[in-house]
Amino acid sequence: MSAPARRGRDGADTRARIEAVALELFAQKGVAATSVRDIALGVGVSEGALYRHFPSKEQLARELFLTRYAGLAAEICAIDAAEPELEPKLRAVVGLACELFDSEPALFAYLLIHQHEHLGGVPEAPEENVVEAVAQMLRGAGVPPARVTLASALALGCVVQPAVFALYGRIKGPLAAQAEAIAESVISIIRNI
Repeated sequence: MSAPARRGRDGADTRARIEAVALELFAQKGVAATSVRDIALGVGVSEGALYRHFPSKEQLARELFLTRYAGLAAEICAIDAAEPELEPKLRAVVGLACELFDSEPALFAYLLIHQHEHLGGVPEAPEENVVEAVAQMLRGAGVPPARVTLASALALGCVVQPAVFALYGRIKGPLAAQAEAIAESVISIIRNI
């Protein structure tokens, strides 16, 4: 019979709490304006305990971005693999993005607002890179190779810009309420590219 885990000593739980609090603070205040002390206070641990999990605030910010971005890319790849037709794939990806925005606004805001700081370190593999996952989907659907990059940029822009407007209160209500209109816009662009 194993001894019960001691409360407060579960490293995975503490790490998850650090990530959750850091994500909220980074989304609200930005990485530069968030201190290690802010994160530690939010988690209820010492700064030293935080450093046992992450060597620096910058490493924490980078890891949060890369793992969450890769998770989103993997979900897009799963949609691509599961759905044979392009239009349902596009609707599902738009729906996924809108649901992510509505259910995890801090995560969506962090990925959106801090992408320029981290995109240079994103691997090229579609399973880890949202842009490559979308491009792979479009290539597989027959978008001409010379147009895939532009098509990907336009499709992502149709999703990202409404999310930015929603973040700043210009679009009210859940973004999922706009998913069909966004999907129709993406489909129209891809048809005409």
